Amino acid sequence: MSDPILKVEQLKKSFGGVVATDSLDFDVMPGEIHAVIGPNGAGKTTFVAQIAGMLKSDSGRILFDGQDIGAKTAPQRSHMGLARSFQITSVFREFTALENVALSIQAHSGHSFKFWKRASTDADLTEPAQKILDDVGLGERALTLAGNLAHGQQRQLEIAMALATGPKMLLLDEPTAGMGTEESEQMRQFLDRLKGDYSMLLIEHDMDTVFSLADRVTVLVYGRAIATGTPTEIRNNDEVRAAYLGEDEVTAGA
Repeated sequence: MSDPILKVEQLKKSFGGVVATDSLDFDVMPGEIHAVIGPNGAGKTTFVAQIAGMLKSDSGRILFDGQDIGAKTAPQRSHMGLARSFQITSVFREFTALENVALSIQAHSGHSFKFWKRASTDADLTEPAQKILDDVGLGERALTLAGNLAHGQQRQLEIAMALATGPKMLLLDEPTAGMGTEESEQMRQFLDRLKGDYSMLLIEHDMDTVFSLADRVTVLVYGRAIATGTPTEIRNNDEVRAAYLGEDEVTAGA
């Protein structure tokens, strides 16, 4: 067995009297999709923000690719290979899809976003950007303004921007948020195509997406992991049923 690419040990984060992450142990293996589910307020987004470096943990350790990254900033973690997508789409709506990805490549190389005009015309940026858009199925929309893309395509573009940084691992926070059934299925298929090429920590509310994609699932309740296992093990876990999923939601992904 190889070592985990991400290993979290006894991670804690509180906001006043509210414990958002409570002595959490967690890991992601290379090439694995490890999904995190739980009810609203379970601490899922806080957990991802701690890993990404957006929130400082109160205690515990975060090891990424064998290194303790607890003292690293979010940009430093990004340069180490951690790429995050957000729960709310965060593309530059006034730029084309191609410019968005080119900007991401440019920024990751250490340049400021203020040089976006060069990013839009520099072949060293636009050619790899076009290839990434082709890979994610947005090649034909390269010159479309991001604000004119459908919601699901904007989410795909956001992940394309993350892929442009050359990540070792993707942190995906609710990639199907706000999508209808058809768009959710398209996103599921898109992530399925990436499976195995990237390690992924997936925060997701859509149980069909979780159970069809994830290699393992961890269930958070009040910042604690009450269960970790395969999708089948989580479906059949009585504690999970009682605490969160309910009979109907568990069997929906079967």
